[in-house]
Amino acid sequence: MRTIWKLEQSVSPDTLEMYIYESIRPDSYDWWNDEVITSETSANHFREELAKYPNAKFINLYVNSYGGDVKEAMGIHSQLKRHQACVTGYVDGFAASAASYILTACDKVVMASPTMQMLHDMWNMSIGNAREHRKNAEDLDAIMKGNRQAYLDKSNGKLNEEQLIEIMAAETWLTATQCFEYGLCDEIGERQVDMAKAAEALKESHEALQRKNLELVAKLKQLATPPKEPTPQPPAEPQQNRLQKFMTSVKGC
Repeated sequence: MRTIWKLEQSVSPDTLEMYIYESIRPDSYDWWNDEVITSETSANHFREELAKYPNAKFINLYVNSYGGDVKEAMGIHSQLKRHQACVTGYVDGFAASAASYILTACDKVVMASPTMQMLHDMWNMSIGNAREHRKNAEDLDAIMKGNRQAYLDKSNGKLNEEQLIEIMAAETWLTATQCFEYGLCDEIGERQVDMAKAAEALKESHEALQRKNLELVAKLKQLATPPKEPTPQPPAEPQQNRLQKFMTSVKGC
């Protein structure tokens, strides 16, 4: 997917269509080719595109994503909440992890009956000593408290925090019916989705994200490995000594 935004001028000139059909990720840097890689699912890209349509009255958000970077999802979530438009989210396959978080910013969420959302606790990588690892865990606990609040607000009382904690700890896949019962979905639409094609597209996106994660882990390991001490070299022999040895060898010939 290369086009994330389009304005349907012919049918609804005041409607903005937004598609999240791949992993949510920030801009990155290609160290091998020395170039910046711009992500079309970053919060910054969404900000730039939203600014082009300040008078849009309706935003249709179509989601089919395994999720991705929580920071970027939080930025997109806040932008949608601030926008004057009425935002309707449509789940076109899977809305997993950070993608389900973005849906909580929608005024209305519509799910086709075969589609699903997945909620889980955030995870992160840390590097350092035991104190730094404990600090990372404490930070995740604090961030998760704010993360859960978005789901609780969307549920409008149909889901309490104890239930939500249990759901997220179990990394739970929720059907459209379950999402409706929990208030995470406002309507189960009749429109059917080709789940086979959706799953294939998500598989490709997930594999690409795994490759990126492996590259990041390799870079972190490289940064954490102290540089090797240079092998000490014997001191250079004075030039006068080398000249004396040369003259001695000449005399011996």
